Amino acid sequence: MPKSSKTINIPQEEQWRLINKSGVLKKVDTPSEPELTLGDEMFNALLLITPCSFLLLLMEILIYNQYGQEPNLKTVVDRMVQGVPILSIFVFYTSRYKRDQRMQLLLFLVGTTAGSRMLFLLKRGTYLVNMRQCPPLVTLWVYTVIQLDLGLAVLNLVSVGAFAWWKGLELFS
Repeated sequence: MPKSSKTINIPQEEQWRLINKSGVLKKVDTPSEPELTLGDEMFNALLLITPCSFLLLLMEILIYNQYGQEPNLKTVVDRMVQGVPILSIFVFYTSRYKRDQRMQLLLFLVGTTAGSRMLFLLKRGTYLVNMRQCPPLVTLWVYTVIQLDLGLAVLNLVSVGAFAWWKGLELFS
């Protein structure tokens, strides 16, 4: 007996109505993100703390060299001993809640403030103020741009650029 090759065309609206009525879509389990343990959160924070600490160290050394001074080990170690614990706490909590919209707003405001202040100091500050404030500001600014969503990160960079233009900071002179 030959099989019939008859096809039935059901409109798309009717197909969706039948699917929704059957409840098949409600039975599908959607995978949820597993909750991170404190150890996982600490490890993730450590993955950010380490490069940020080295960035802070690099900026400390570079700011001394920019002003023709030789950094001594005691000065750099003292600055790192003060800065790394504060940076670690900040990184841990901001990375823990970075998906929260309020945290994104806070990171945007902190990043814009840090970037604007750093550029302003580099152009108009004394060398002692620059040596004291610029390395932490650069580290903070870079970290916040890394943690921001892409749109807010671009807006942060545009905001800092607009501030530099508004204040007449000639950055490339």
